[in-house]
Amino acid sequence: MAAPPPPYIISLILLLPFLPVAFSGGTIGLNYGRIADNLPDPTQVIQLLISNGVTRIKLFDTDPTVLNALSNSNISVIVALPNQNLPSAAAENQTYTDTWVQSNILPYIPTTTIDAIAVGNEVFTDPNNITSFLVPAMKNIHASLIKHNLTIKVSSPVALCALDNSYPSSAGSFKPELIEPVIKPMLSFLRDTESYIMVNVYPYFAYQANTDTIPLDYALFRNNAGVTDPNTGMVYKSLLDAQLDAVNSAISALQFDDVKMVVTETGWPSVGDLNESGAGADNAAQYNGNLVRRVLAGGGTPLRPNDPLNVYLFALFNEDQKPGPTSERNYGLFYPDGQKVYDVPLSVTALNYY
Repeated sequence: MAAPPPPYIISLILLLPFLPVAFSGGTIGLNYGRIADNLPDPTQVIQLLISNGVTRIKLFDTDPTVLNALSNSNISVIVALPNQNLPSAAAENQTYTDTWVQSNILPYIPTTTIDAIAVGNEVFTDPNNITSFLVPAMKNIHASLIKHNLTIKVSSPVALCALDNSYPSSAGSFKPELIEPVIKPMLSFLRDTESYIMVNVYPYFAYQANTDTIPLDYALFRNNAGVTDPNTGMVYKSLLDAQLDAVNSAISALQFDDVKMVVTETGWPSVGDLNESGAGADNAAQYNGNLVRRVLAGGGTPLRPNDPLNVYLFALFNEDQKPGPTSERNYGLFYPDGQKVYDVPLSVTALNYY
């Protein structure tokens, strides 16, 4: 079971019912990855989500069995156009994206609620060098949606490594080589279409790489002295807030303060190799549990206090076929049989039991 939240989070939770105007609670969703050979049928998965109060999920494709299972479920979904499809989607004639929307979106509307399309995933880190295709593909997907009068948001998840600097938060900046070719055009597109930037942020990675300088309490939302930004005087009580504000600062430096943010991935592994410091079920329960409380209590980051946090935890299941270190296969909140890896509240209702 997750550890008790820090005092300031408890205070926010207690105040939540009395602050309908001052605070607007954020939302919690789950990433539903399927790189595994032992997962239950999608219809069973949807029932698992419903029974745990989950109303938002994010996919990494447009699998028809999943989208059909979501029909009339009242669960909204972010679907994805995989990285390998970006070159085709960026073609000037839009034929590919027209066909893609007709085949992968239209058959499921309106019984399945598709909130957004993630065009690619962490494209800037893809070894196939597809960055130049990203914004044209986003524009084409949007244009193909407009042809059918669909108002689905279009965005693309950006990894934190797109930043050139992330500390202190106020000095956050994007890598110079990305700014003119892709970051500015993407932010301009997001502004013009009233969409939001998707960000994948993992305090676990920062902690693992800097265990000598980053306190575990700071990474897990536990009570701590905080870190003061020397430029703004703002005190950060969690590493996630500091990382998100580094992204906010980078966006503001380019004059796109009005572009909102959604955290499309964050999580903590419950198992890791011997050299993966911090991986473990207790730490994972505390990170995810305290984060959920933080999000549902309302409020934003120090730089954007009025913007509620909307977060998709990674991930729904452990995925036994993912490559890499042991941690990569152990981010799930649930085992394939539907049992919890550890207890975490996933809705306001569930908070009453924790």
